[in-house]
Amino acid sequence: MKVILISNYIPDRQESMKRFAEMLHREYPKRGVETELWFPNVILGKGFKSTNTGIGKWLGYIDKWILFPLIIRWRILIKGLNKPDISFHVCDHSNSPYLAHLPQNKTVITAHDMIAIRGGLGYADSHQQASSFGKILQKWILGNLKKAKKLASVSAFTLNQLKELAPDASANYTNWKVILNPFNADFGKLNTNQIHQVLSTSGVAINQNFILHIGSGLQRKNRVMLVKMVEELGPKWNGMVCYAGEEPDADLLNAVERSGLKERVVFISKPSHELLRALYNACEAFVFPSFNEGFGWPLIEAQACGAAVIASSYEPMPEVSGGAALYADPHNPSQFAQALLKLQDEAFKNDLIKRGFENCERFEMEKIIQQYIALHKLPVA
Repeated sequence: MKVILISNYIPDRQESMKRFAEMLHREYPKRGVETELWFPNVILGKGFKSTNTGIGKWLGYIDKWILFPLIIRWRILIKGLNKPDISFHVCDHSNSPYLAHLPQNKTVITAHDMIAIRGGLGYADSHQQASSFGKILQKWILGNLKKAKKLASVSAFTLNQLKELAPDASANYTNWKVILNPFNADFGKLNTNQIHQVLSTSGVAINQNFILHIGSGLQRKNRVMLVKMVEELGPKWNGMVCYAGEEPDADLLNAVERSGLKERVVFISKPSHELLRALYNACEAFVFPSFNEGFGWPLIEAQACGAAVIASSYEPMPEVSGGAALYADPHNPSQFAQALLKLQDEAFKNDLIKRGFENCERFEMEKIIQQYIALHKLPVA
């Protein structure tokens, strides 16, 4: 059996999707499945600093949506890839238009979230707006996604959202499966010396208890919530707040300034994997107040490192964290503050962490890869 993996256009810098495709490319062969990894060819977009704005964006569209489909068809024809033992896997649902150029009954596509599609359709819960062309593009992506004969969704929440948007595709539902994301890197417990060494080597100036947020500056990540919850706690808690990921935007910086907490807030831009793992291990709690996710990798990364998790009560956070977290309304700082105070009970916190470790067993690589192999082999009527 051979699977041809189709990933994203490299200049678009969709790093998480690139890592997902590379993970499959690395793991399938360990189970006896040969792989080949395709990226859309960079032709017109070559030499542009960005293919997300300006003329580079439009030239990138030509590369992705006009030239690469022709290349796909040419490769299938010239290389004789229509053989029974060769399957295809479109690794990101945003590339669903490629389905029209691949053998329908032998192609799997992974749906990671419905956020951009819902944004393009005007749903407020996406917390992102689409341009006029973006709305057309997302409708086109959804239209092609509906035609998928074999589809893997990274959460039940995402699959249910897709079905809600595609009631006319019910004939395809039989082979639309939930296949959770596996860990895409090594996350686990470190001892005190290891944590101290990584933090000190990285120059992280945190010498007291801290709560942690990891993620981008997208509006839906709700990073300001950590500032608001610490304001709500007042003298009941005097730890620090650590943001790791993207640089803070103006809204977050203004919130920190207004709160008077500037001396208690640390920003770490683009942490290495080693530092990320050390932060998860060292924090008093990992706080994830997101309004919207397709999966939410940081939840299980934190659990695997032995962090107590306080998360948004909105799905898919409870689904992915397996109930092994404290949940709060992402609009309610008081609920997040009360959740942190609950963790002062050491026995309660230890039980939560224990259940977090147990939840992580669901995301073991072997289980996930075997589910994908089974999906590739499913007959389609």
